[in-house]
Amino acid sequence: MPAACVFCAIIREPERAEHVYEDAQTVAFLDHRPLFPGHVLVVPREHHETLADLPPALLAPLFGVARLLTRAVEAGLGADGTFVALNNKVSQSVPHLHVHVIPRRKGDGLRGFFWPRVGYKDREHLLETRDRIRAEASRLDPAR
Repeated sequence: MPAACVFCAIIREPERAEHVYEDAQTVAFLDHRPLFPGHVLVVPREHHETLADLPPALLAPLFGVARLLTRAVEAGLGADGTFVALNNKVSQSVPHLHVHVIPRRKGDGLRGFFWPRVGYKDREHLLETRDRIRAEASRLDPAR
């Protein structure tokens, strides 16, 4: 655990944040600057900066807890639903992988995504983009 990582410090010193859940592989705590009250961050105990860095064995535990907390946030807070998000590098305020679980209510003022939508130039651009992603996915996982 890097000494300078805020989330590693929260894992080492639970009193630094309001923990809502923890197990052998994950810790979940309230975001100190919530989008809405009940905004939870789910982090792996081991320091991994991005989703791509997360070992495959930790994928199910991390997202299993995120799934559990979507239900807990909805039921515990009477929310209509949740918004689940994860940033990799860009807009990642803390370089320790974290999944946001944010309570949502109809009419809460959150509209769509937080960034502008940029469409494809044309169908050719769409197909080229698809093919480039497919090719890279095949290269990274040749078993598929």
